[in-house]
Parts: sequence; C-alpha cells; structure tokens
Amino acid sequence: MVIIKNGRLIDPKTGFDEQRDVLLDGGRIRHIGKFSGSGGYEQIIDAEGMVVAPGLIDLHVHFREPGLTHKEDIHTGALAAAKGGFTTVVCMANTKPVVDNEETLKHVIDAASKEDIRVLTVAAISREFGGKELTDMKALLKLGAAGFSDDGSTMMDSGMLRKAMINAKALGVPISLHEEDPVLIGTAGINDGEISARLDVTGAPWVSEASMVARDCMLALETGAKVHVQHISCAASVAAVRLARKLGANVTAEVTPQHLCFTQEAVIEKGSLAKLNPPLRTEEDRQSLIHGLIEGVIDVIATDHAPHSTQEKAQPIAQAPSGVTGLETALAAGITCLVRRGYLTLSDLLAKMTTLPAKVYSLDAGYLAEGSIADIVIFDENQRWTVTDFASKSSNSPFIGQELYGRVKYTICGGKVVYQDQAS
Repeated sequence: MVIIKNGRLIDPKTGFDEQRDVLLDGGRIRHIGKFSGSGGYEQIIDAEGMVVAPGLIDLHVHFREPGLTHKEDIHTGALAAAKGGFTTVVCMANTKPVVDNEETLKHVIDAASKEDIRVLTVAAISREFGGKELTDMKALLKLGAAGFSDDGSTMMDSGMLRKAMINAKALGVPISLHEEDPVLIGTAGINDGEISARLDVTGAPWVSEASMVARDCMLALETGAKVHVQHISCAASVAAVRLARKLGANVTAEVTPQHLCFTQEAVIEKGSLAKLNPPLRTEEDRQSLIHGLIEGVIDVIATDHAPHSTQEKAQPIAQAPSGVTGLETALAAGITCLVRRGYLTLSDLLAKMTTLPAKVYSLDAGYLAEGSIADIVIFDENQRWTVTDFASKSSNSPFIGQELYGRVKYTICGGKVVYQDQAS
C-alpha cells in the first residue's frame, strides 16, 4: 500500500477541496481521510503544501509512431506525458502510415500497452486522410480505437463528413475535427494580419477556421453526432460553438495552452517555435478563448503536443513545420496564465484537464474517490521554475526559457509512481 499524506486534495468532479490523506492499494484508491501513524506502507509520500488531484487527461497528442519517430515515439511521448502530470493521452492518427487500417492501429495499441501511462489512439475518419472514402469505423472501434479524427487535415466534402457523423453516432463514439479551410490559407501556422504582413507572407485568416467550425456545428446539430471541435483559436469559432450548443447540438470544444498564453506577436520573438495550426491570433481572440473557458463553451484544455526536430524548426519560418510541444508545460501554463491571473480557480482549471476530457471520451477517469483507479498528479502550485529540459525527443516549445508557476512532483498511474521530480 502507498499513502499520500497531508496534501490538499482537489476533486473537480465533486468540488471537494480540503486537506486529506489518500491510501492506495492494488491500483485503486482504498480510502480518503486522515490516517494516524506511518507503519505498514510500501511508500509514504509527504504532500504537505502540495495539491493532490486526478491524473491529467490530454485528448490531443501526436506521438509520431509509426513512421516519424525521429520527432517522437510512443515511449518518449509517454515519458513527457508523465513528467507533465498526465496519466491518459489520446494520440492522433496522422502517422506514416495513417492509422486508417487494422494493422497500423494494432501496432500503436501494442506499443502503447508497454507504457506506464494510458496511451489511447483515435483512428482516421477517412482513408489516408483523403476525405473521399471512409474507414471501416466499426472494425477499428472493435479493435480498440478511442474515437475518430483526421486531425492535421480538414474534411472538405460535407456529404462525406455528414456520413461519418451518422456512422459515429450509430457507434456511440465522438468524432474530433480539425477546422481549417486550406483554400483560404496562404502560409499555414501564422495569423493573417499585422504580423504576417511584417513577415511578408499571406497567413491563415480567422475565417479559414470559423467557416469550418460553423459548418460542422450545423452538421452536428442535424445528425445528432457527438462532435469535438479541436484546438479552436478565434472569437468567431467560440461564437459558433456557443450558438450550436444553444440550438441543442452535441458539440464540445478544446483550446490549447499556447493559444491561451500567447498572441500572434510571439511569432516575431520566438520564430517557428510559435508557428502552429491553427495559428496564434490577436489579443481579442485570446480573451474570447479565455471567456469561452470561463462560461463553459470551451470544455477542454488539450495540448496538441506536436513534436518536430530542431533541424526542421530551424528552417525559414515559411518553410518550417507547424506545431509545438506541450505536455510538460501544460499544467504550469494553465496555473500561470489562468489561475494566477484570476480567470479560473485551480479546481476549474483541473476540471478542464481531467473530468471534462474524460467525459468527451466516456473514460472512467478524471476524478478521485474511494474505489476509483489511482491516477493522481501531485504538484506544487506555487513553485517557480524555468522551462529548459524535456523528456520528449523534441523541444519545439514557445515556453522555452520562460518562468512558470506550478511544478509536477509526482505522477501516479494505476497506483504506480511513474514520475518523480528530482529537482529541489
């Protein structure tokens, strides 16, 4: 048995926020209370001055396996996740080959089963992300796909997407959508506006995203499908999701820490480390995203952890690939940019990273209760640290060199300590 002593236990599902001890036994939480004595335990974790919360859940990561493992693989991605306090992650299907068939899906699931955290994966909606032929969703779901997404590409054929939504609804699974119209985009990953003009490129305008969000929200309303809108970045997208939900659509939405902490000006300071799809936008957009979180229009904070090699990101910004890493900085970014600035309580932030992501994928996770799986993160919300070293293979983070608050001290998955901070 393992006992966690003297921690501030926060359970976003119930709103519980008090000092308690937690006793772990056989991979589950056996008791929550106050226990005297210290004998008979395999391990005692003193969490005095720390927060004890459900293990974090990330619905949107890219672990690049198979085919692109010079950027990341399932093992290093899982290490990065554990370091960031995540006990469950959901991988996207834009690997090489794409996870659009049973063989590739089986490879990912088999590799994931060897890791200390829970690594789930979606399968592709369409064959090779082509948007013209749907995958065998029923067979892929039966094999173990958590859901379906063509993330990295947008399904432009509305009729084909409508059919996919109907299939997903019949199977009872979410369908997650990348929302950008490539026809409207010049250079991807940079907002079309003042900053793109200074760089002498045509960027990605807000309407390239919002037009697709509006279309897909209406398709969700018509089909009744459970649709998850990925990494929204602009005020108009927030408004579209708000309207769809008001009309009765079963739509959820996510936002990344980078879109909550930075604006398009970061591209000038950080170059390709701030280039991502969809791009960082204006301060007005950033504030709309934050208020979307506050009012519950945006349910989930997800990292879109997208590793690239140093050499790839060192190219001129127009040629460098879009994407940033995020697993190891997500919790601290949320504490620094949202909690300490008074936008969200710590419990609200944790809900967006635990209970609510679990709800999207119907996972039995994201909460702390007697008898529940012992997936736990222990962190010091007040500890300051500077972003430097990474467990990920890649380090393409816009937070490099930045001082953040909130450091993960332990990550526990299924009752097993899978990460322990060695820093003082």
